Amino acid sequence: MSALASLKLVAAKRPTTVSDVVMRRTKVVKRLAEQIEIAKLKQGQSGNAPTNLCTVTDPVTGEKRTTQVQKRVREWFFTSESGKTCISLRYGNRNVELAKGRTAVEIASANDLVPTLSILRDAVLNGELDSQLEATAVQVKAAFKK
Repeated sequence: MSALASLKLVAAKRPTTVSDVVMRRTKVVKRLAEQIEIAKLKQGQSGNAPTNLCTVTDPVTGEKRTTQVQKRVREWFFTSESGKTCISLRYGNRNVELAKGRTAVEIASANDLVPTLSILRDAVLNGELDSQLEATAVQVKAAFKK
C-alpha cells in the first residue's frame, strides 16, 4: 500500500481574496496598535516604537544590509481648543465619522488615552464601525480617481 493511498485527497482551492470588510478592519486595527504603542511611550510606560525594515547599501564596500529604522507615524490624538485630549480615528488620509458630524472622541485626561484606543480597537474588531469605514473608504477611493 502506498503512502498516498492512506490519505484523503480532495480538490480544494485556497481562497484568493479577503473580503473588503476584513481588509479594512485589519488595516485600522494595525494602525490602532501603533497608536497604542506611541501613547504608551508618551506616557512613559514601556512600549515599542513602530519600526520598518530598511535595506541600506554601504557606500565604501557596496554591501547591502537590512536594518530597523523607526517608523514615522502621525499621532491620531491631539489637544483640542478647549484643552481636552481628543482622538480621531483615521482611514487612509481621512478622519472616520464616528457618528453624524462627530469625528473625534474627547477624553477627560491623557491617562485615559491607552484605554480609549483599546476600546476603539475592540469596536473595530467587533464590526461596530464597518459602515463608517466603508463610507470613508469610498471617499478615499474617489479622491484617488480624480
